[in-house]
Amino acid sequence: MAARYEFRKIEEKWQKRWEESGLYEVTEDPNKKKKYVLVMFPYPSGELHMGHMRNYVIGDLVARYNRMKGFNVLHPMGYDAFGLPAENAAIERGIHPRKWTNDNIDIIRKQIKRQGISYNWEREISTCEPEYYRWGQWLFLKFMEKGLVYRKKAEVNWCPSCQTVLANEQVHAGRCWRCGSIVETKQLEQWFFKITAYVEELLKDLDSLTGWPDRVRVMQTNWIGKSSGAYVDFKLKKNGEKVTVFTTRPDTLFGATFFLLAPEHPLVEKLVSGTDYEEKVKEFRQKVSLQSDFDRTSPEIPKEGCFTGAYTVNPLNGEEIPIWLADYIMMGYGTGAVMAVPAHDQRDFEFAQKYELPIRVVVQPDGERLSVERMNQAFEGVGVMANSGEFDGMKSDDGIKAINKFLEDKKIGKFAVNYRLRDWLISRQRYWGNPIPIIYCDNCGIVPVPEEDLPVILPEDVKIEARGGSPLANHEAFIKTRCPNCEGAARRETDTMDTFTDSSWYFFRYTSPRESSAPFRAEAANYWMPVDQYIGGIEHAVMHLLYARFFTKAIRDLGLCGVSEPFSNLLTQGMVVKDGAKMSKSKGNIVSCDELVDKYGADTGRLFILFASPPEKDLEWSEAGVEGSFRFLNRVWTLVLKNIEQGNRGTGTVEGTDAERELISMAHRTIMK
Repeated sequence: MAARYEFRKIEEKWQKRWEESGLYEVTEDPNKKKKYVLVMFPYPSGELHMGHMRNYVIGDLVARYNRMKGFNVLHPMGYDAFGLPAENAAIERGIHPRKWTNDNIDIIRKQIKRQGISYNWEREISTCEPEYYRWGQWLFLKFMEKGLVYRKKAEVNWCPSCQTVLANEQVHAGRCWRCGSIVETKQLEQWFFKITAYVEELLKDLDSLTGWPDRVRVMQTNWIGKSSGAYVDFKLKKNGEKVTVFTTRPDTLFGATFFLLAPEHPLVEKLVSGTDYEEKVKEFRQKVSLQSDFDRTSPEIPKEGCFTGAYTVNPLNGEEIPIWLADYIMMGYGTGAVMAVPAHDQRDFEFAQKYELPIRVVVQPDGERLSVERMNQAFEGVGVMANSGEFDGMKSDDGIKAINKFLEDKKIGKFAVNYRLRDWLISRQRYWGNPIPIIYCDNCGIVPVPEEDLPVILPEDVKIEARGGSPLANHEAFIKTRCPNCEGAARRETDTMDTFTDSSWYFFRYTSPRESSAPFRAEAANYWMPVDQYIGGIEHAVMHLLYARFFTKAIRDLGLCGVSEPFSNLLTQGMVVKDGAKMSKSKGNIVSCDELVDKYGADTGRLFILFASPPEKDLEWSEAGVEGSFRFLNRVWTLVLKNIEQGNRGTGTVEGTDAERELISMAHRTIMK
């Protein structure tokens, strides 16, 4: 044993031995209980920093702990390799996205191996390789057969900088999740996955995910946004055109004293075109377009509106009520039109006070009498209906049912369940992604690529000259093809899939990554799945984690695997913070993993990560803390060195003196702790 703690020699020796012996390679073993431990795979955008290392070290601790307890542990690694950053890097550096991606993968692989992470490297995958994305295309076609894929013209979120469509979940505070540009809206023909087909199951099964943080389950519940109520048809005073609203409180219909539209509502231009209100409304809409969704819906921020000059008619009492635009009304929920009941909705109450609009109480609390003059906030509870014609005196709950029946009898509304969740828009007008396996034929229409012709290979002889648009749209050799039905001239789809489609099933592929006749072997997936411990950032709560749940349920219904949820337990680890901000390239505050390993060794970094903060909390980077961990390892080395003979003499049995037995017992209690 060396006199000094020579970490480089120690770490290189053991990492080499692990790799040569295939120590962490595993196969299915029905005689052993399994543990599938998975850390969200990285996007290969450059060197790893301590924020990444923390993630991998936490996962490695869970994997090693379970191996020592006798479990058969699957702990794989791969790369989420398609996506915009590679394409943009290619534009900026004048290199192909594949070269940029593969070079980064080589760097990351070396960095992770130096950290001593116990990955099963034999199962390594990369989503930009044809043997992987072939099966993403296959799943697209299978989903299409099941009615889970469709194409339609829709108003979409458009990033003018990235020149591509974004799903609703990829718009953060009105801006592109990647580049931060203000998102615009456009009408385009797009491909969608019908995630709403599973909306009830996605919501219901959250209750079974007791190993997930409550915060993530609440975020998904809110994103799905289920609410029961009624659709109600109002008519415009001007021309009798129908405008439908969704309300969770039809018992308050008689209290609707004004009408609200989302500024983005397509009806707005019709209402104000050529009127004295047109310019003012245009200015208001422009102002709202620059606001984040968070600011628009936050109860702490005062709400703003703009009168359109138009009126609609309340279908229950025939009253003409003014139509306003309000910044807190969103097109993504309900119909983008709202009947405003200021006495019984706090936001409407504040809006009415601000713009001096009428307030009418139509639900009185039991045993009390509300007066508009004395109200300083809306009454949002249930009670007894008042000022509501024939429904006066009914309890609110009964009134909801009675008014729903009245609406249906008169054919001016109906009971409804509404969801905030919308179908997943997967079309992307970019190059570096999985090609959508569709052919367009003038005779046959939309034709799926036959399974035997998969994969549709992403061509590499492309010119990526400027940020914006897909080079595939100008690649004639890719576009021109033959229709598999009539054999006539046809053209390929040039959109690629949202890269979240790649990460929505990669955990299945790890169970049999070299399988060539299916996306994975059913027997392998049924042995390893679900993932027992998943580790990754909270920022994926309503994108990756929701999409992965949808894919898992759809894959189950294809008969490929018997699980309904992909991840039994979820740990959302905290960030690594330096100089008061999350460690990131953009902040210029990163500490490279290699820098730390070169100076102190991987074990010092691992010890600091695991000791300095609980996994779910943020970790404040501290050079002094790292040095303290290094000194501790040196003290351990010295302690063992001084007592090596005593240590070699101990057998770990119950033989020996009482003091020796107590020492062994204490050692094991310490290890367990």
